[in-house]
Amino acid sequence: MRAPLGNFDVVRPAPQALDLLVAPVADAVRAWSGPVPADELIHVDTEPQWADTAAFVEHYGPELLQESANCVVVAGKRGGETTLAACVVLSGTRVDVNGAVRRQLGARKASFAPMDTAVGETGMEYGGITPIGLPASWALLVDTAVTALPHVLIGSGGRRGKLIVPGKALADLPNAVLIEGLGVV
Repeated sequence: MRAPLGNFDVVRPAPQALDLLVAPVADAVRAWSGPVPADELIHVDTEPQWADTAAFVEHYGPELLQESANCVVVAGKRGGETTLAACVVLSGTRVDVNGAVRRQLGARKASFAPMDTAVGETGMEYGGITPIGLPASWALLVDTAVTALPHVLIGSGGRRGKLIVPGKALADLPNAVLIEGLGVV
């Protein structure tokens, strides 16, 4: 099997790589349903040292920056209540936390969630958080530019490995909200 993006040594459908995925991501892949078949979710094995976007594109090629997305956990606060959500934007952009995220969550203040909160609440490793397998109660805010890509490289839930998924598959994830301009330069 050849990956639709990049040149990776070990590539296989995610349902065949469940042993390499953290529990919430493996569970989500097992339960996958929707218009995109689970076998179209591709796992590529990569070294943990290349998990961060800058290191990843330096090692695997700068062309992947245009086809990669980051998933970050944000916290919206209003009246003493905190709402956690995840945001997916192209890797060459940053999340519009104080604009689009704050408005979407109806929060007075929004910020990136602390690392221990993001890791503890998702069951994923920092640097590998992915939109697949997030807590069921969370909103998933996805930039429309990500869903427009034929394939997008995202985290796999751990620092080892990445997932390549059709961009349109992210729009079908639970609680997904598509937002134009969520990622800003």
